[in-house]
Amino acid sequence: MTQAKNFQFNFSHFRKQFRHSSLPAGDLICEIGGYFLGTPYETGILETGRKERLIVNFEKFDCFTFVETLLVLTRCVTGNKISAREFRRQLQFIRYRKGIIDGYSSRLHYFTDWLTDNEKKKILKDVSHFSAGEPQCKKINFMTVHRTSYPALKSEEEFQKMLSAEKNLSRKVFHIIGSDKVIRQKAKIKNGDIIAFAADQDGLDVSHVGFAFRRRGNLYLLHASSKEGAVVISKTTLVAYLKSNKKFSGILVARIL
Repeated sequence: MTQAKNFQFNFSHFRKQFRHSSLPAGDLICEIGGYFLGTPYETGILETGRKERLIVNFEKFDCFTFVETLLVLTRCVTGNKISAREFRRQLQFIRYRKGIIDGYSSRLHYFTDWLTDNEKKKILKDVSHFSAGEPQCKKINFMTVHRTSYPALKSEEEFQKMLSAEKNLSRKVFHIIGSDKVIRQKAKIKNGDIIAFAADQDGLDVSHVGFAFRRRGNLYLLHASSKEGAVVISKTTLVAYLKSNKKFSGILVARIL
């Protein structure tokens, strides 16, 4: 893997490195992830409080923007369209409901909402139920309950739209692989699968996300880590990482199509 020496992204350099890649999508995700190792972590990158617009940032990531960036770059490579213009087009398509920017609430803030929308777009597949995931339904309202933490929700119109999105999400059933079952199901998780950590917290569906990363027969996590302050590969295995954080109740697994 090539580790980033600096954090300015050069599409020409990236194109030369990856345009002839014949790797499967999952392996390609992990290979591209190596390109960003060491890139700084920063929370709230997309929360500008201004009019909603497409934000592209290769210089720092939170866990969600890192996942989106790698997913889009992988699609650019597999589609043989590696350019800044194509990246922006693809990023808007996966980040926003139906790919359309229509205010703050059109962004897919909750992971399970993002997953559902991108399944409809045939970009991803939720494979949690193949790995002993148990159906769960949870009331989602974290953003509206914590309205003051999101400047854009000062707008009553956006607040009401977010309430509606949360109500729709609260009616949906998702499959969660419990923390005690992951060790028995880890063989079914493929390199480059998206791993979302279910939140053991009222009103919130997922509290962290990254990619499965296989190395020497063991399963790790490739992610933008708040604790490490950068994009890293976890020092412990995925199972150990999950067990060490009591705020996680289990995982969801999604696979790029």
